[in-house]
Amino acid sequence: MSAGPNTTGALRHVLGHLLTPLLMCVGMGLAYLGAFHAPAPHDLRVDVVGSGPTAQVLAQTLQDKGAGALDVRTVADRATAVSALRTQDSFGAYIPGEKPELLVASASSDTSAMAVEKVFTKVAAAQDAPLEVTDVAPVASGDPTGQGVFFLLVALSIGAYASVAVIGGAGAVLPMRIRVLLAAGMSLVVSLVGTLFAGPVFHLVDQGLGGVWAMSWLYAAGILLVGVGLHTFLRRWTTLGVMVLFVMLNFTSSGGIYRPELQPGFFGALHAFWNGAGFVEGVRGHVYLDGHAVGGHLLTLSLWLLAGIALVITAGLTEARRKPVDNPHVPAAVPAATEEEMEEAVAV
Repeated sequence: MSAGPNTTGALRHVLGHLLTPLLMCVGMGLAYLGAFHAPAPHDLRVDVVGSGPTAQVLAQTLQDKGAGALDVRTVADRATAVSALRTQDSFGAYIPGEKPELLVASASSDTSAMAVEKVFTKVAAAQDAPLEVTDVAPVASGDPTGQGVFFLLVALSIGAYASVAVIGGAGAVLPMRIRVLLAAGMSLVVSLVGTLFAGPVFHLVDQGLGGVWAMSWLYAAGILLVGVGLHTFLRRWTTLGVMVLFVMLNFTSSGGIYRPELQPGFFGALHAFWNGAGFVEGVRGHVYLDGHAVGGHLLTLSLWLLAGIALVITAGLTEARRKPVDNPHVPAAVPAATEEEMEEAVAV
């Protein structure tokens, strides 16, 4: 029996929609494997403490042997080295001597600290001396891996971009101002849930919880407003578009697993201005690094929020122009949600 017209149309409909998960598969593979499959240091800043010939020779030797992996300099004393670690100006400081010591700041990046420790353990072993490792900026006891902030980022992101799918699909017939209010309300709820996870539930941070909430809200609100604004233009492709922006490119460039010094240059470049990096580095600076660079990270999050505001304003104006001229009371622009959009909203 040949397929009837209804079967043929349904099959074409399904095959067309299977393109979205296929693109998600390809995108996630390229993003995650490209960012995480082979972490290796490049221009990783480390210090050798000391001003004499021994320190100078050791620093130059490490620089030469590193072949671009390390960026080695000498600093005069321990206090200078500690200050550089706490401002992310370096990621390790080696104090040579009979009892060599390595200073790290795991709160800045646990994986970078591990990479530095691996290098200087070999240096100390060549001198036949055990290496003492001192962490000058440890993470909270509830976050022993130092990656809890990254997983908080994941939770906030999923809550925000899944809400975009629901508001864009199930709420497509609503006026833009109502969708914006729903987005604002969900960003508040998502940020409060994330703050509960970070503090009372899992104790990922042991101080500065109010600042963590503020950054969580800025981050979630930016995603929701960008997504709601994009839905007017992308329609059924909104879920894929938001996933590209806030999962594929966002998680991989956030620095939550590996900082730019251990990643390919593309993800390191995104780290400079992407919203996930603004959140992760902002929380780290606020909670563990005496507020280092928090202003810049707040600016990053605020600019993403402003981009979202600009998008929803543009989308609202676009929808207003799409109204039937003979009936100005018809809800703006977006007709009743299509079956495909409703399915996407439910699936997410």
